[in-house]
Amino acid sequence: MGFAGIEDRDAIEAEAPWEQRDLPRTLYQMLAGTAEKFPGHNAVSFQLLSGPGDRAETLTWSELLARTCQAANLFRSLGIGESDVVAYVLPNCNETILALLGGAIAGIVNPINPLLEPEQIASILRETDARVVVTLAPFPKTDVAQKVNEAVRHAPRVDTVLEVDLNRYLSPPKSWIVPLVRPRIADKAGHAHADYRNFNREMGLQPRTLDFEDSPGDRVACYFHTGGTTGMPKVAQHKYSGIIYNGWLGHRLLFTEDDNIMCPLPLFHVFACHVILMAAVSSGAHVVFPTPAGYRGDGVFDNFWKLIERWKISFIISVPTAISALMQRPVDADVSSVQTAFSGSAPLPVELFRRFEKATGVTIVEGYGLTEATCLVSCNPVDGEKKIGSIGIPFPYTEVKILKAGPEGLVEAAVDEVGEICVSNPGIYPGHTYTEVDKNRDLFYHEVFLRTGDLGRVDPDGYLWITGRAKDLIIRGGHNIDPAEIEEALLGHDAIAFAGAVGQPDAHAGEVPCAFVELVEGASVSPGELMEYCKVHVHERAARPKHVTILPELPKTAVGKVFKPDLRKHAITRVYNGALEEAGLPARVRRVIDDKKRGLVAQLDRHGADEADVARVLGAFTRPWEWAQ
Repeated sequence: MGFAGIEDRDAIEAEAPWEQRDLPRTLYQMLAGTAEKFPGHNAVSFQLLSGPGDRAETLTWSELLARTCQAANLFRSLGIGESDVVAYVLPNCNETILALLGGAIAGIVNPINPLLEPEQIASILRETDARVVVTLAPFPKTDVAQKVNEAVRHAPRVDTVLEVDLNRYLSPPKSWIVPLVRPRIADKAGHAHADYRNFNREMGLQPRTLDFEDSPGDRVACYFHTGGTTGMPKVAQHKYSGIIYNGWLGHRLLFTEDDNIMCPLPLFHVFACHVILMAAVSSGAHVVFPTPAGYRGDGVFDNFWKLIERWKISFIISVPTAISALMQRPVDADVSSVQTAFSGSAPLPVELFRRFEKATGVTIVEGYGLTEATCLVSCNPVDGEKKIGSIGIPFPYTEVKILKAGPEGLVEAAVDEVGEICVSNPGIYPGHTYTEVDKNRDLFYHEVFLRTGDLGRVDPDGYLWITGRAKDLIIRGGHNIDPAEIEEALLGHDAIAFAGAVGQPDAHAGEVPCAFVELVEGASVSPGELMEYCKVHVHERAARPKHVTILPELPKTAVGKVFKPDLRKHAITRVYNGALEEAGLPARVRRVIDDKKRGLVAQLDRHGADEADVARVLGAFTRPWEWAQ
């Protein structure tokens, strides 16, 4: 059965209740079942370098199962039980996959973003009580080993660090050079509480079949942190049932054992781990991971289409920022094998959607998911109508409610009425979404529906639309930034009385942070000086504002709180007018309105500008525009 719309979705649900489906109950069962069906099929491939002819390592399903068992056995030998935590701080490579699968089979696996700073990594290790950490051995052009070494110093429960040496993926003469230029970590031996070992060497000593009893059924198997940009991150809990649900969705709706999937997204994020890898584990599809840094890797964008041709890719997973970069390169290879491209993490600009379709002949499928739901919630039907800007229809066994505040509390919104998106599906863990009990309070509606914090609506055809965020998070290329970090830093400046940070539209990243400030009476400081101040006091590079505006007075609510909707309108006006001016177009933003269905909409005065020219410039941004009446 295809997936063309709500009728197909309902027909799939009518086959059987979710609980009665004949499906694996654990990750090991799912992996072992696929390895038994397709032992010689390619499972995962990784290439350290991005060239279409560069060396790659491919594991078949039987080999992936055997090495996963070795990893799980190793973790058990180090004292990891079902409630103990294995963290990994790794870029993409085959060892990352083994740490993920083996860690979730032996205990609870905790992927950590290697781009975080040492203090953030340490805080996550302490929050999850991790005992084993898998990370990189020192390697040229990366400081992951150095950062983890520092983080482990501040995570006293970590007793073993297992190192992955990327040099094994290189061929001579490059592999001969690395030992000569490898960075040295002087104080590694000074960590009395942590024993450093070689991951592959220790794994090789273990049996290639599971030497302990698999879990009898459902349990928590993964911890995924939701941020890390400020203070203590939230840590979401994922059960086998949610992982298997995401894998089943990919198998049922998208993949077979004949598919080849290109996944240049990081394996510390649910998008790559659950939407892609687990769907491959369920279906037997083949996943290709190009370079440790994925889309950020050297030459990946330049070689992307040639890699598609090399691996005969049928499915591309992407995000708007990557699609924007790809559209700046010619399609210089045979990409006729591609059947589907999926985009998530942030809204896709209309112009970018159309350019990709024209360049490749492939229509992008936009979808929606979140860490707290073990990811997948909805998508535009693969075989049906795709509404640009919509996040599609809920997946089988997923129920979505749009809730708004009423006189007696939350009530369901009408069709096309905006409210908070709330979700119930097999990936939701009601009452236990976060490891920290207090963070689960008021998180559920009727103790079943997860309150996502996103604002949206359902149109008459049943398609979901996101119109804003109940929380003020700035989403830069799919990365969540808490504006509080920027505001607190600016308020530490002697000249600043009030500060407000919001996301300003950006053609590449969807939005980037910008800040508005009101000065102390009599104080004097320039925007440039404040930008330099932020470089020092806003610790995460991605959170540093790209623009600072000084206003005589910030807009405020009746109780004196900075009123951010007005700041967002100000930012949209400035960015859109700047883009129009740079393009030599006379049209200008007259005002920005808050439309109940579409969110913030820029209304323009034409001034003789051609509509197609304006659409080409502003179509790169996610916020809609229209002519002023």
